[in-house]
Amino acid sequence: MTSSNIAEVGYDPNSRILEVQFKTGAVYQYFDISQQVYDELMRASSIGGYVNSNVKGHYRYARI
Repeated sequence: MTSSNIAEVGYDPNSRILEVQFKTGAVYQYFDISQQVYDELMRASSIGGYVNSNVKGHYRYARI
């Protein structure tokens, strides 16, 4: 995975939690993420762009 602002992405299909670590060091968990959304994220030409357009503001989250 190559992204200008995201360092790592992890997904747990059982809990439906997407965890995103930004290159700034901030880590966010996004809740109720479907497997389809995760699969689309991993296929996106821009991971950061996908997160900004399709995850942020659309799902509950917590900064950890």
